[in-house]
Formats: sequence, C-alpha cells, structure tokens
Amino acid sequence: METDFLKNNILTLVEKSNSKEITLQAICDFLKQEIDYYDWVGFYFINGDKEELKLAQFAGEPTEHTIIPFGKGICGQVAVSNQNFVVQDVESQDNYISCGWKVKSEIVIPIFVDGKNIGQIDIDSHTVNPFSKQDELLLEFVCEQVAKIV
Repeated sequence: METDFLKNNILTLVEKSNSKEITLQAICDFLKQEIDYYDWVGFYFINGDKEELKLAQFAGEPTEHTIIPFGKGICGQVAVSNQNFVVQDVESQDNYISCGWKVKSEIVIPIFVDGKNIGQIDIDSHTVNPFSKQDELLLEFVCEQVAKIV
C-alpha cells in the first residue's frame, strides 16, 4: 500500500471539493479502485435525531442495509462505541449484519466533528484477514479529511 500516494490523492479530492456528495463518492471510488481488497467502500452518517445510521455514498455492489440501528452489526456498534472496529473474519462475530456471502472481513472507522461521532467509513473485503494497522491509519486520515467537508 502506497500510503503517501493515497493520502495525497485524498487531500486533493477534499481540497477541490465543491460538493460534499461528489467528494464522498470520489473518495469511495478512489479507495475501491486503488486497494484491491477493498471490495465495498461506503459512508454512513447519523440519520438526524434518530439512533440509526443512513447510507450515503458508496462504491461496490448495492446493499439492502441503507438504515442501520445503533448497536446492530459492526457499523451500529461503532456508532455506540466511538471506536475503530476491525473484523478480520466476519464469521467470528455474533453481532454481524451480513451484506452478502462474499464478504469475509470488515473495517469501520468513525468520523468525528467537534468530538462528536457523526458517521463512519465502512470497508468490506472478500478476503479473510486483509486489514493491517496501515489500513486503520489510512482510514483515520480519510475520516479526518471528510470531517472538514461535512
């Protein structure tokens, strides 16, 4: 993984941002294209005053999980814990919402604005055990940049 290349491109996308939606979609498309084990990349944001997440922009196969209650699945757990969640094998998780038989692992990183968790980036992989600390740090960087435009 060429972290500097990835970060520089994310910075460019954010700096050129005229539209939050277009920029978020560009980030999803870029990450999915550049990292071969990122098979689905998407953003979920807190849905108003409701205790649920709503799917925003994504790249990959469509998902039926457009609304996720707090506490349900990996994304819902991150909404409550405010902590990164790396699942190297989804079969090891009791509280996992399946997005399809191909998904083998997932990483979810929260997005904070003024110390408040307002959403997250969610990555699904069709590979077991693909994520490293480097992925976690890259996605934290992505979330810090996204926080500047949401």
